[in-house]
Parts: sequence; structure tokens; C-alpha cells
Amino acid sequence: MDWQTLWLFMAAGWLLNLTPGPDVLYIVSHSLRSGLRAGVVAGLGITAGCFVHIAAAAIGVGALLPASATAFTVLKWVGAAYLMWMGVRMLLSRPASGAGSTPVISVGQGGAAEPLSKVFLGGFWTNVLNPKVALFFLAFVPQFIAPGTDNKALAFVLLGTLFNVNAIPINIGWAAVATWMARRMDVVQQRLQVLDRVAGALFIGFGLKLALSDRPVP
Repeated sequence: MDWQTLWLFMAAGWLLNLTPGPDVLYIVSHSLRSGLRAGVVAGLGITAGCFVHIAAAAIGVGALLPASATAFTVLKWVGAAYLMWMGVRMLLSRPASGAGSTPVISVGQGGAAEPLSKVFLGGFWTNVLNPKVALFFLAFVPQFIAPGTDNKALAFVLLGTLFNVNAIPINIGWAAVATWMARRMDVVQQRLQVLDRVAGALFIGFGLKLALSDRPVP
């Protein structure tokens, strides 16, 4: 790949990661409620999930999704159920009380708090259980692999890794902007529970959209 194509690949990746979706919403909602640290951890969980899709696509597992209606349908319904489950938890969340120095997030009934390790895992599974991400990598990355490349699987892994690492600054940016808003806008601080409800409704919407999506034609 020449430098011009490489920069085009990176620029396209930045633009795609700036597009709002379940991953961005996950980062922003956690940043608004628990600060920059939680938002960055959420982004790292999403990045880890992307590596699963990259590895699966590189070894051919990802090709099952566009080729097999059953594989796509199973993962689609699991992913949709997970997104809607997260949405319901946000809708039913209660403000956390007596939080300590460790950033926590109120996500369950009765003020249950979720530590950063669960924030990471939540981002991980939000990404892994979305078949659209796997299909995206299968559709986007191969366009930048030269036809004469000897080891296309290795080229896919390298480009996928570059795309994923390239997305980290964008994810941190989303977290930083959301944290800045929360610190400087009293109305945001006072309406965090309302934001939970809005985020929960959006997650349920994303889940329904995924559940109603059709399998791409191979």
C-alpha cells in the first residue's frame, strides 16, 4: 500500500468512527455519568471487541455471516437481545449513592453500581455481539488489500489492527467531549438520570433496528 492509500484508509476510519452508533453511545453515556476514566475504559472494551471480529474475519469465520442465513440470524438476535437488555437496565437505573474514589456507574435497580471492569466488558460485548461490525470489516478492509498480496489473511490482520488502533484517539475524544460537557453544564449534571433514560431508549432502538435488519446478500 502506498502512502496516499494508507492516509485514505486512516481518514476513512476516522470518519467512520465519528459516526454515532451503539459504540459511541456507550462511550458517551458512561463519560457523562462517571467521567473521562470510565469513558476511556468503555472505548478500550469496544476496541478489544473489534479485535475479535478482525481475528474471526482473518481466519474465515466472519465469512459465515454473509454466507449463512442461520449464522447471521443467531448472532443478530443475540446481539439485539444484549443491546435491548442494556437499554432496559439504563431505563431502570437509580442514582448511585455514597460512591467512593473509584469511578462507578449506576446501572441496576436499587442503586447497584458497576465497576470499571464491567464497563470494559460491557463495551467488549456490545461490539462482539453486533454482526454488523463483522460485516463491516469484511466489506471495508479487503478494498485496501492489493490483489497480488501473497498473504491476504496477514494483510487483513495488519489493516484491521491499524483501523482499530486508529480508532482509539476518536473514542478518547468522544469520552473527553462528553466529560467536558458534564463538568461545565449544570443541567447535564442535574439530569443524569434523564440521560440514562434517553440512552436506554436509544440502546433499545439500536437493538430493535438490529433485530429487524436483513441478512446482506452474499
